[in-house]
Amino acid sequence: MKTSTKIIIHACIAMFLIGGSTGAFAQQTINRNLFSAGHAGAFVDGLFDSYYPYKQLEKHGDFGLGAPDKLDGELMIFKGKFYQTEATGLTRQMPDTGKTPYAITCFFHADKVFRPHRALNKAELFKYLDSVLNNQNGLYAIHITGTFKMIRTRAFPPVSKPYVPLAAMMDKQRFFTFENIKGDMIGFKTPEFMAGSFISGYHFHFLSDNKDKGGHVVDVVTADIAIEVETLTSFTMDLPQTADFKNYNFKKINAADIKAVENGKK
Repeated sequence: MKTSTKIIIHACIAMFLIGGSTGAFAQQTINRNLFSAGHAGAFVDGLFDSYYPYKQLEKHGDFGLGAPDKLDGELMIFKGKFYQTEATGLTRQMPDTGKTPYAITCFFHADKVFRPHRALNKAELFKYLDSVLNNQNGLYAIHITGTFKMIRTRAFPPVSKPYVPLAAMMDKQRFFTFENIKGDMIGFKTPEFMAGSFISGYHFHFLSDNKDKGGHVVDVVTADIAIEVETLTSFTMDLPQTADFKNYNFKKINAADIKAVENGKK
């Protein structure tokens, strides 16, 4: 074999190996981790003091939800920006200079897109999601965008110590109903084996197209929507190094209370 031919063959092999490894490396660099700042059950039970900086949270995701300091409304993380819906109904973009007592986030990369092509109420929407997200032990990030015939959200007002569990504050919720509105539902489906540390099942917050309406979703009727889904493959949790967390009794967590708070009613 001529030397020039050998050089060409070796060059082609090298390019193939480099190209193959680059593609594999690109796939490996997609972050499919769900990050939690804080423990869901402990937060719902009254650990409302913020501790985790938003600037640090940005390093773990651009899509998520949570709560502002001292339960001052609801938190949405969308396309790397932070939004707060207050109990007054005001929704605004937040600076990233604050902290949160609890938030979950990921870097969103849709794997699949579904279009139901029909109106769905909340129960029908969750049933539809169950039919397409058929790994009962799967962990999913879910972005639902489009037009909603009706969407009902809620927010809690800020609180002060001594804190009581959210289940004991249901009468303090403020509800907002929007009709024929465009926007985004930002949420996750978390399997049962993660219950307590996370809120198992579906959990969504809403943000309108013009970013002036939002909150925790308690009811919905969809119109024309697209559902983008990412399968997440891992999760991590930052444990608060606060006196309240260190002394918290996890035996107090009540699964029924968590579900009641999630649904906005007992």
